[in-house]
Amino acid sequence: MTDISIRKAGQTGRITFTRPKALNAMSYDMCIAIEGALDAWAADEDVKMIVIDAEGEKAFCAGGDIAELYETGTKGNFAYGRKFWADEYRMNAKLFEFPKPVASFMQGFTMGGGVGVGCHGSHRIVGKSSQIAMPEVGIGLVPDVGGSLILARAPGRLGEYLGLTAARLNAADAIYAGFADYFIPEDQWPALIAQLEETGNWELIDAAANTPEDSRLAAQQTDIDANFGGETLNDVLNALKHADSNFSAGALKKLGRNSPIAMGAALEIIHRVRQRDDIRFALDQEYRFTFRAMEQGDFLEGIRAQIIDKDRNPQWKFNLEEVPAGIITKMVLPLGADALTFEKGE
Repeated sequence: MTDISIRKAGQTGRITFTRPKALNAMSYDMCIAIEGALDAWAADEDVKMIVIDAEGEKAFCAGGDIAELYETGTKGNFAYGRKFWADEYRMNAKLFEFPKPVASFMQGFTMGGGVGVGCHGSHRIVGKSSQIAMPEVGIGLVPDVGGSLILARAPGRLGEYLGLTAARLNAADAIYAGFADYFIPEDQWPALIAQLEETGNWELIDAAANTPEDSRLAAQQTDIDANFGGETLNDVLNALKHADSNFSAGALKKLGRNSPIAMGAALEIIHRVRQRDDIRFALDQEYRFTFRAMEQGDFLEGIRAQIIDKDRNPQWKFNLEEVPAGIITKMVLPLGADALTFEKGE
């Protein structure tokens, strides 16, 4: 496949995104190819660890390839999207649970579906160009691909802040928030990867790690905790309005761009996942929303505004302050027979 290179190199299993002109956006076929590699390498004694990287300077993987989701969804075919998400989430779970070290080298943009590949390994490496985000609420989705678990584990209420505002993280922020582990200057990556291939010794990553700059998000933690601790989206909005600070004004501006349904559900999912701290539980909660996102949510309108027409003027189903509580509950109800099973061939 021209979009992704999967091979064994020395003592490693190697996965490289190879569509830099598309910011290495992940297609369905790429997702299935990664799963196949994980299945093959889990018990392969020649593979001591996995190393994942990407071609180009702009992005590790800027998200999922959502054009086909839009095309099928606007024709009333919701089955394609549901299968895409179910199969992607199964791969995300296998990557998170992989029994050997997994190192990812994430330059440039790592967003959405890219987080589901790059941020579930054991050795997550960032550099000066790294920009990590979960921007799903801007297109009417919730942070998914297991991202809700990373958000739930973030310090204080930082997960709620990142999930609702879609704020971008630089290298220091990504490490502080739990999306990455190591800061290593990017000019050192090729030599380090070559050493990993030769030796399979993941401890070389520890030896190469540098100390990043201070996280700007860490300095905002008090404001974040004070304003994003509410149970519901309305609680958060009320706290921000009463705070009357530069921080609250900036946060309200960010929230004003995003789907109210998606933000309300994201908040609920992060709260639930924090109680369970389990990747499969997180993916199950996310799938409840994404299963319904085209038919009952804002997803198709979000894609139209951001990707198709690019007018950046989505007409969400509800205004920010007027989302009925029942809608949020409905979007994350159990799916019964349609629930995510993590089985192939669903």
